[in-house]
Amino acid sequence: MRKIAATTLAVLTPLAGAGAAPAAAEPARDRSQVVIVGHRGSAGHRPEHTQGSYELAVAMGADWIEPDLVPTKDHVLVVRHENEISGTTDVSLRPEFAARKTTKVVDGRNVTGWFTEDFTLAELKTLRAVERLPAIRQRNTVYNGYYQMLTFQEVLDLAKRLSRQYGKQVGVFPETKHPTYFRSIGLPLEEPLIETVKRNGLNRPNSPVVVQSFEPSSLKRVAKDLRVPLWQALGTSGQPYDLAAAGDPTTYADMMKPEGLAKIAEYAQWIGPDKSSAIPINPDGSWGTPTTLVPDAHKAGLKVGVYTFRSENQYLPLQLRRGQAPTDHGDALAEYRAHLDLGVDAFVTDYPDTAALAKAEQGKPHKHVQPKQFDNGLPEEGQE
Repeated sequence: MRKIAATTLAVLTPLAGAGAAPAAAEPARDRSQVVIVGHRGSAGHRPEHTQGSYELAVAMGADWIEPDLVPTKDHVLVVRHENEISGTTDVSLRPEFAARKTTKVVDGRNVTGWFTEDFTLAELKTLRAVERLPAIRQRNTVYNGYYQMLTFQEVLDLAKRLSRQYGKQVGVFPETKHPTYFRSIGLPLEEPLIETVKRNGLNRPNSPVVVQSFEPSSLKRVAKDLRVPLWQALGTSGQPYDLAAAGDPTTYADMMKPEGLAKIAEYAQWIGPDKSSAIPINPDGSWGTPTTLVPDAHKAGLKVGVYTFRSENQYLPLQLRRGQAPTDHGDALAEYRAHLDLGVDAFVTDYPDTAALAKAEQGKPHKHVQPKQFDNGLPEEGQE
């Protein structure tokens, strides 16, 4: 990806000379059209992928809610961040399921734990959700044990109810997780997803269902049977697993070049890069020079939804961190503003309330405060 000129963002003027993000690559856009995607609901406030997380996300201003899809043993699509569920449910505390702990190779990696594909839906419904990041979001642990695991159908039903409640169309943004792996064990994701979308009368170009995947082959399978919008998610390194398995050397970096974006536009309407692909992070943790990814994607006819916005210091560039702890909240609003000025079309966020505030600021002045910079060895965020 190319870089754009390094002038200072108007929203971050006080940071000039301190590594602030550079100026926008495109003319100002109508920010009222920017989509707020509640990442697994409102994961900063409730355990992810739970009814409470989704309900709160919409109440806070999310336009879409995101369920990650994995299958059960009886081939029902359920909603979890991963098929390995020891970090998101209380399964490890259930003696009746102790013998199901195992090690599997998923996308070329050894993973040990309990897996949705080894449980029936009825068995999974006996489990309860827990906070996935308790060291970072300790307050969310008060809800441990409260919520059941949801099916994809239940999320669609919830979105319909929330649409009526709030008087707006709530979109559902499912991701096919590890689709090559699941197809290899006889539990493909695309067929039940397609059937569910059709059964709910949502198979149309303006559908409130937008399907995402990191694997292009999964989206292309969906495109053969559905007319819904598709979103090609993009990692920060390496390549999609389906391409690796097929011996295709194409990397995520290749896919983000103009010629790669043109190929994505043949089957998808969106790309979903990590935010560091739009505004890179320097080795010292500060913002680097924005790339041309956003304008290049728009030139290819693609919309851009950037992931994942979080408010904790450890997920923010150096200039925006506040306080002394990695889990303290920093100036997350400034990060949203910077990406709005780049012209992004959607935020994927754990904090829909903060994203909604930034979106609503259009045309309004906001106060700048000179930050206190510090370096306390904050951990890096891993790939989604």
